[in-house]
Amino acid sequence: MSIKKFIISGGGTGGHIYPAIAIANELKNKFPDAEFLFVGAKDKMEMQKIPQAGYEIKGLWIAGLQRKLTLKNAMFPFKLTSSLWNSYLILKKFKPNVVVGTGGFASGAVLKMATILNIPTLVQEQNSYPGITNKLLAKKANSICVAYENLERFFPKEKTKLTGNPVRQDLISVESKREEAIDYFNLDKAKKTLLVLGGSLGARRINQLIAQELDFLLANNIQIIWQTGKLYHEQYNNLTAANVRVVSFIDRMDLVYAASDFIISRSGASSVSELCIIGKPTIFIPSPNVAEDHQTKNAKAICDKNAAILIKESELENQFETVFKDLISNEEKQKTLSQNIKKLAKPNATKDIVDEIVKLLNY
Repeated sequence: MSIKKFIISGGGTGGHIYPAIAIANELKNKFPDAEFLFVGAKDKMEMQKIPQAGYEIKGLWIAGLQRKLTLKNAMFPFKLTSSLWNSYLILKKFKPNVVVGTGGFASGAVLKMATILNIPTLVQEQNSYPGITNKLLAKKANSICVAYENLERFFPKEKTKLTGNPVRQDLISVESKREEAIDYFNLDKAKKTLLVLGGSLGARRINQLIAQELDFLLANNIQIIWQTGKLYHEQYNNLTAANVRVVSFIDRMDLVYAASDFIISRSGASSVSELCIIGKPTIFIPSPNVAEDHQTKNAKAICDKNAAILIKESELENQFETVFKDLISNEEKQKTLSQNIKKLAKPNATKDIVDEIVKLLNY
C-alpha cells in the first residue's frame, strides 16, 4: 500500500489552527506512515504553533483585504499571485492525495490550486455563516464538512456533511477532573467559579467589563479565573487577588473547564464547539469586529435553542449585571442551559471529518 500524503492548510487564528492539528492527529492514528505538510501565512501564529505540534509547515506571502483603503490593499494582487504560484509549486513537489482547508487566507490559495490540478479537496467550515473564501472554494471542493445546520443555503447540498468542529480530545470527559482542577488552580471548593475567556490574544471589551464589574462579581460570593490574553495581561495582572486568578494563557483547558461553574466567552467557532461539549452555563459576548459578524451568528445559533445567553458588546452597560445576577441565582435556568448546550455537542467531529477525507482517497 502506497504511503498517503496530506496537505492541510489553515491559520491566522487558533480557531483555524487547532482544528487543522486535530484532523492531522486523527489521520496519523489511521495512517501511521502518512506524510503531512501544513501550509500557512507567513508571520501568522501557525508558523509557530504547527511545528510545536510536530508538523512541517510552509508559509505563503498572503493576507486578506483590509476594510479601509490602505497600502496593504494595494499589495493584495501581488500577494495573491505569489501565494497561488507558490501553492502550485508546493503541490507539484509534495504530490498530496488530499488537500484539506480549515480556513484562513492561505487555505484559499492552496485549495484553489489543488482543484485546478484535480487533487481532491475538503473544506472544513467552522462557523454558522461562511466567509467569502469558503463560499468560493465550495463550488469546486469535493467535500464540505460543516459545524452548523442549514448551511446548504451557502454550499452544494450533495457535498455538505454536518460533522461539527474538531475539539481537543482531553475535553470529552472533564467532569471527572473537578477535584484535580480545584487543586491545580488553588481554588476554594466552597465557592462557585466564573471562567472568563477572551481567546489567546485577548478581548479588550470583555477585559474592560470584568475590571469594571469586579466588585459586583465578587459580592456574589464567587471566584474568578480570568484569561486576559497576552495583549492585555500586563494591564490587568495587578487585579489578581484572593478570589481572582488573572492569567495570560491557559495550558490546561481541560482543568479550567472542569473547575468552572459559569463561563463568559467570545463565540468563535472553536470556542462554541468546546463549550457545547463542556456543557456549563455560558454567556456569549461576540466580537463585533470579525468578518460577516460571524461570532454573533455563531452565538445566536446556540441561543436560539435556549442553550446559552447572548449579550452584545453594545448592551453590556445596561444588561450585564441583571443577566448575570439572574443566571447565578436561578438553578433551574443553569440546568436548562447546560442540558440544551450539551445536546448540540458533536464529540465525534474529528473522526467524522477524517472518514470524509478517507473517502476522497479513492477519487
